[in-house]
Amino acid sequence: MSSRPRTRVLDLALRLAIGPAVGALGLAAGHLTAALTTPAASPVLAVGSTVIDHTPTPVKEWAIAHFGTHDKTILIGSVLIAVLLLATMVGPLARRRLAYGAAALGVLTLIAAAGALHRPSAGPAWVVPSLVTGLVAIAALALEDRFARAATPEAPGLEVRGGSATTLETTRRTALALGATVAAAAAIGETGRWAIARRSRAESVTLPAAADRAAAFPAGIDRMVPGITPFRTPIDRFYRVDTRLDLPVVDSGSWSLRIDGDVAHPYEIDYGELLAMPMIERDITLTCVSNSVGGPYVGSARWLGVRLTDVLDRAGVGGSADQILSTDVAGMTISTPLALATDGRDAMLAVGMNGEPLPRAHGFPVRMVIPGLYGFISATKWVTRLTLTTYEQRQAYWTKRGWATDAPIKISSRIDTPRPLAALKAGDQMIGGVAWAQQNGGVARVEVSIDGGPWKAAHLGPSAGNDYWRQWYAPWHATPGNHQLSCRVIDGAGHTQTAMRAEPFPGGSSGVQSISVDVS
Repeated sequence: MSSRPRTRVLDLALRLAIGPAVGALGLAAGHLTAALTTPAASPVLAVGSTVIDHTPTPVKEWAIAHFGTHDKTILIGSVLIAVLLLATMVGPLARRRLAYGAAALGVLTLIAAAGALHRPSAGPAWVVPSLVTGLVAIAALALEDRFARAATPEAPGLEVRGGSATTLETTRRTALALGATVAAAAAIGETGRWAIARRSRAESVTLPAAADRAAAFPAGIDRMVPGITPFRTPIDRFYRVDTRLDLPVVDSGSWSLRIDGDVAHPYEIDYGELLAMPMIERDITLTCVSNSVGGPYVGSARWLGVRLTDVLDRAGVGGSADQILSTDVAGMTISTPLALATDGRDAMLAVGMNGEPLPRAHGFPVRMVIPGLYGFISATKWVTRLTLTTYEQRQAYWTKRGWATDAPIKISSRIDTPRPLAALKAGDQMIGGVAWAQQNGGVARVEVSIDGGPWKAAHLGPSAGNDYWRQWYAPWHATPGNHQLSCRVIDGAGHTQTAMRAEPFPGGSSGVQSISVDVS
């Protein structure tokens, strides 16, 4: 291939790269602007959140099942890739006429701005990061175009094709401009990441002691059964499933909770006033409705908070309300059946988790915790409002999407060790895991079956109360071959975990976990 065709191919590749490069620079500038103002208004996050809102439930469930807690990272990456692919048209358009390329960037900017304004809590200022993105990208495109065209027509290597001039000098200048743009985008993007990380640091808060303390926490069987889930879930290993692509940064000094709707005395309470109320401390297991049988979206912690009924009684709940519509800092809504939240269970507005203030990822400064109910109807994080209303009058985020309104956590059990498809040595082995049954007296019994044989009782670890899971284990003399291991739980009222399979939608999964292992 002669030098001229090679130059044309390289020039075409560089033209296609111009759009993604200036787009990345603009997105980095917009992300930095959002990091310093409103992180959720970042163009990529705003578009990604809009995609989440309009994604059909089956697709969401598929993403959670296949990608787990990485679903948000994959979504953000997909949005970025889609934007940058669309931006590849910018360079060729700009080479024909700069205004064409600028117009294409303007369209992408409007899409991002529309996504930002679509968010429930958005205000006019939310479009600023998107506008910064567009202005920076267009300015960078103009500078690149000017720099590349600075090569004079008389420069060596000039070739004219179809009225456009391509020179070795033009190609070299374009490559230099692209390199500088990518480097600037990386530097600004890293600054934005640092700014968000700095804002997300845990706030120093001193929590009061509980007036009603939980019983002494028993030692689990973690060391006795290697590979079993810890009896108390460490904060950094506690599952997080929510619709947020960003991590809300709420200052305790500016936080307040409003209680309104069907109440006699609507009122607002700030963080200091809430901490001054009598506190309770409870050991409670939470699980997500999206958790499949044997899945990871379940965790157990010691929670500190104010009884939900204490907050509601102060407002004087009316006679027509049948739901608590809770709203978070960004406008996300969750419906909780009023009857279940006030039936005597230890429903609370939690401020502490495992002896520490709530982490930002788990709802700082205040979240709801209601034992026995799946999180999508009970565990609002970053909560700022409780509205007493009816299901007929108001529908929350998940209710609109067809999920159940009454969703008690189904009794279930999980095998932690051995892992599915594990290769084991013949001889004495240990099967172990966790089980939960928050309705009807907690976990009373766990049973194990080998290769479809009779159900035999496993040994139970200590109890931390009916609202908390229990560890279990069963010694097993393994013989060579492939084996199927299954487990099930029986609650305090004698109900046995059903073997009937059900998907998470609309009210939680069911079935018995069975895993396969190879013994040699």
